[in-house]
Amino acid sequence: MVRRMRRMAVVAVGAVSALLMSFTFTEPAKAAPKPPAGVDITGHGMAEPLRLRADSHPQHVAAVIEQVNFRGLVRQSGKPKSADLGPKYTVVVLAGDVPKQTYDLYPKAVGGPRVFRPAKQPDARKTTAAWFLGRVSMSETLRTAGVPLERTHEAVSGGIGGGERIIPEDSLNPADDINEAFTELRRLLLLNIAVMLVITLGLAGIALLIRRRTR
Repeated sequence: MVRRMRRMAVVAVGAVSALLMSFTFTEPAKAAPKPPAGVDITGHGMAEPLRLRADSHPQHVAAVIEQVNFRGLVRQSGKPKSADLGPKYTVVVLAGDVPKQTYDLYPKAVGGPRVFRPAKQPDARKTTAAWFLGRVSMSETLRTAGVPLERTHEAVSGGIGGGERIIPEDSLNPADDINEAFTELRRLLLLNIAVMLVITLGLAGIALLIRRRTR
């Protein structure tokens, strides 16, 4: 009887472990996010918007989008003083012809470039207003793309949107952090459930053994 109960406990634990592994390591297939179709830039000294499209200016579009990739930037706790920000340039990221995200860039801010993400976004996505420390290459990236800015020597290396990254590159997908948070939460819940099941099975086995021996 004892050996039988041990075998049952081993089988139950194995089944729970297999279930946990399948949920933990098997992720649902995700469609690759479509790259932005382009960006529109407006701001100080610009009589009309600068419209850059991925099919005709892929390098410029990629370089500008890199500047507003807030997942690769350091968030600032407070709002900078308005007098220290300098000229503002608004970047609107497009999916097809539809505006999806908007950001305000301040390449000449005191203490280094700044990026502001407004709470109100064109696609009605819910987010919070936030300030970020911009990349040192912001001014040169905008100038190379066609924004009327004076040439600077802030960038460490040249090229389209040149400048060494302060933070490693990451993909521009505002929903990624939410998906990752839900994935981690799901794994934690599954782990807790598995632990509870193992404990319950163990207690049930012990109770059954005690009952058998006391008869």
